[in-house]
Amino acid sequence: MGIPVSSKVPFSGLEVIPRSHFIAEALHLKKSEIEAYWVKKGGLFRLPSYFLIKEATAFAQAGSVDAFEAIFMLLIYGLALFPNIDGFVDVNTIRTFLIGNLIPTLLGDMYFSLHLRNSKGGGTIVCCSPLLYKWFIPHLPQTPAFIIDCYGEFSNVPLIGTQGGINYNPALARCQLGFPLRDKPNNMLLQGLFYQEGKYPQHLKQKIAHAWHNVHRKGRFELGPCNCVALEAYTLWVKKRAMELKMPYPCERPVSMVVVEPLTLPN
Repeated sequence: MGIPVSSKVPFSGLEVIPRSHFIAEALHLKKSEIEAYWVKKGGLFRLPSYFLIKEATAFAQAGSVDAFEAIFMLLIYGLALFPNIDGFVDVNTIRTFLIGNLIPTLLGDMYFSLHLRNSKGGGTIVCCSPLLYKWFIPHLPQTPAFIIDCYGEFSNVPLIGTQGGINYNPALARCQLGFPLRDKPNNMLLQGLFYQEGKYPQHLKQKIAHAWHNVHRKGRFELGPCNCVALEAYTLWVKKRAMELKMPYPCERPVSMVVVEPLTLPN
């Protein structure tokens, strides 16, 4: 995707429930305050958003910038980026907030929602598009030195979101990242992975989480010099793929470059 990812292992859902004093320390609150509002709802522990808004407002009025920004950021995580039950910020969001590597989780949730709604033939995509765009732009590198190609034993990039898991295939995004596409992708690189939370093969989530400790990167040495070109073999594969999947847009022929003769003015 061309987006820098922290070296920290992202959210997997396998983390222990954070203790109240860790949450309190991160939010500049008292341990007793967290415990008083820590409730279980819908199978997950949560903090009510009205409590967090009240505390953030109090810190803002007192001029406590660090405390206000910490709680305000958690509210953005819980109410805009990873919403679940209205009026609450759940423990998975708090885990993601404490880990400090939200990009893979955010991508996982977005791809999961797109795939699920596409398979069901419609519905609302859970994604705050304008905010997602605004959040991504500052993270885009000006001159990417490498891309993440795959993790561990996987042939592509598995992602774990708050609602389930899915993967994406960097082999299809190389043009966007400034590297050429010379041939059709290897089918091994395009193997799909998708599961809903609570409905996955045994040990799959552990395998994905373990793979995040072994990131395989590729740069110009492996991929060649920067050149956003898709050669004919890849273009033909895309057209064939579009016809097989009955994509709702025509495969237009590439536009040839027209050489304009120099204009000669009369004497």
